[in-house]
Amino acid sequence: MTTRPEESGSSDVTEDAFLGGALTILQPRAGYRAGLDAVLLAAAAPAGSGAGERVLDAGAGVGVVGLCIARRVSSARVTLIESEPRLVALARDNVVRNGLEARVEVIAADLTGRASALAAAGLASDAFEHVVANPPFHIEGRGRRPRHPIKAAAHAMPADGLDRWVRFLARVAAPGGSLTMIHRPDVLPDLLSLLVGRFGSLKVLPVHPRAGAHAVRMLVQGRKGSRAPLTLLSGLVLHRDDGGFRPEVADILRIGTALALD
Repeated sequence: MTTRPEESGSSDVTEDAFLGGALTILQPRAGYRAGLDAVLLAAAAPAGSGAGERVLDAGAGVGVVGLCIARRVSSARVTLIESEPRLVALARDNVVRNGLEARVEVIAADLTGRASALAAAGLASDAFEHVVANPPFHIEGRGRRPRHPIKAAAHAMPADGLDRWVRFLARVAAPGGSLTMIHRPDVLPDLLSLLVGRFGSLKVLPVHPRAGAHAVRMLVQGRKGSRAPLTLLSGLVLHRDDGGFRPEVADILRIGTALALD
């Protein structure tokens, strides 16, 4: 991701280049900002095996994950769901400025809301071949709360929040459809307990900043209704010893190469 001078006429927004400039994204200058996690998550989504696949980006923010998938998979139809009005507006701008309005829609809704209301908004049960999510990493009331309200909302959820996210994702995923999430490694026991019984064939890919360092992220993927066992994959190492990105990671970030979890 590279940041360019903003062109929106608002000093609180930046224009950022993703996928080597294949996408230009407006996002808040302050608060939560999408970056490496979003691009890795988009690359790991196993879309592209069939025409017209429907992809849901849950808690989409300004739309980086879903738009990266739409740019990589030219036949995918992508839905972004986001509840924060400021981010919804930016996501809609980003869809248009990248010429993807024919295949990408934005729904303003709280994914933890009532199933009937979400279905009425276009989020019906069993509707999406692929669902992706980068949920808030922290629990409200634990640790230091960010000062910026949008960043605070993006970084923390209620104590039962992850359970509600997983229930929503399981409901809207099609039978046999994929779920791909990115989260912190210490959340893995809780996350697996929520996924088992809903998603199987689970794969866990630890993400390490450099060789020999502890993982700082994990990508988790599964299939709705599968009974296949869990697989712990060899970790993805991001950086070379000199600090630059490893070639396979650079390709993900700069040209949108897919990241297969196998």
